[in-house]
Amino acid sequence: MSISIPDTQLPRSTWFLRGVGSAFSLPGLILVSSFVGFAALAKDAGVTMAQAAFMTGVVWALPSMVVLVGAIVSGVALPAALFAVTLSAIRLMPMVMALVPEMRADRTRQWVLYLLSHFVAVTSWVLAMEHLKHIPRGMRTTYYAGLGGTLVTTNIIVVTAVYAVADALPSTISAALLMLTPMYFLTSLWGSARERAGHIAMVLGLGLGPIFHVLLPQFDLLAAGLIGGTIAYGWHLWRRRKARAV
Repeated sequence: MSISIPDTQLPRSTWFLRGVGSAFSLPGLILVSSFVGFAALAKDAGVTMAQAAFMTGVVWALPSMVVLVGAIVSGVALPAALFAVTLSAIRLMPMVMALVPEMRADRTRQWVLYLLSHFVAVTSWVLAMEHLKHIPRGMRTTYYAGLGGTLVTTNIIVVTAVYAVADALPSTISAALLMLTPMYFLTSLWGSARERAGHIAMVLGLGLGPIFHVLLPQFDLLAAGLIGGTIAYGWHLWRRRKARAV
């Protein structure tokens, strides 16, 4: 007769391997497909294989990497490229703020949280927010280290391998693969939104994005997100006050 071990008594190595296993999922496959498109884009832009692999490991968030490649192609100065990538990465701050409290335990060291925050991006955040609630709090950082580290390492390998054969990949397929991650992120956020304000913010963002792309092409995403999010948050406060009044 086999004896089952409670989850709270499983060793850290087991939770790390479970995090590794979570990376090999449908969201992880979608992310790999998107990085296939990025590898082709990087090669077309004249970025070397080493530079593309380095971007994947250091920048990590795919939209920021696309922004950086676009800045390289445009020939903009380094400070301008740095500023553009920083603006693109600001969207990750709310994700980090939501995820870190879910990972922190009584004895968790700050440097561990800072290190693991590097792995925060679309796929890792969605998977972590879905699974961490089922994991003992003391093992959550270990689990996320396995998840995030595997995603980064796998896609560095994918970018390196695809870069070598990117000439055989049609440009239309590369562009389509590159769009899989934002489409997955949108549908995941829609399904996981706890407040109606989240749906309103996404709809407003989709509607305002093309408008500001024409009016403010350099700040279209920032303007659409700021205005759409502010309107949605204001609507949320109005509904809450109305409900309290009733």
